[in-house]
Amino acid sequence: MINGDTMNEKMTFEQNMESLGKIVSELEKGDIPLEKAVELYGEGLKLTAECRRQLDEAKIKITEVGGNKPQ
Repeated sequence: MINGDTMNEKMTFEQNMESLGKIVSELEKGDIPLEKAVELYGEGLKLTAECRRQLDEAKIKITEVGGNKPQ
């Protein structure tokens, strides 16, 4: 893993985005073995899904506070 954290530890949205940025940078370099690139890509997909979940959760909280139903 790029950041050394385990998936069991709850990371903030900002931490997830930072980790995702590091993965993107590594992949864009293009000088890593295919196996490592596939591993990083998979980790990036997991981080992307977690970021989406966190954003959806935040949207629900915001709409609840504002009195609107989530769309």
